[in-house]
Amino acid sequence: QVQLVESGGGLVQPGGSLRLSCVASRSIISFNVMGWYRQAPGKQRELVATITTGGTTNYADSVKGRFTISRDNAKNTVYLQMNSLKPEDTAVYYCHARSGLTVYWGQGTQVAVSS
Repeated sequence: QVQLVESGGGLVQPGGSLRLSCVASRSIISFNVMGWYRQAPGKQRELVATITTGGTTNYADSVKGRFTISRDNAKNTVYLQMNSLKPEDTAVYYCHARSGLTVYWGQGTQVAVSS
């Protein structure tokens, strides 16, 4: 059973930064794609950013230019650097990994952007 453990969430003021981490219980090279999704209260879960094994990245339009996804294969970790945070970025952020047809999710980490 694969485990994805997120960390790095918290409360930050608008304009601030946070870095989320997702540590996998096995080599992340085995996943075709990893990424981050988020879910705000009363809203559907939405894609934030993804990164493939080859390093190709994809971002939601709402975070382009502010968020950066990266991976460290040696540490089995995927990161999400979030800069210039806005109140509308407030959500639970979930780590996601796909291996073939199998999808894995972390338990989520809360990000709150408020003054």
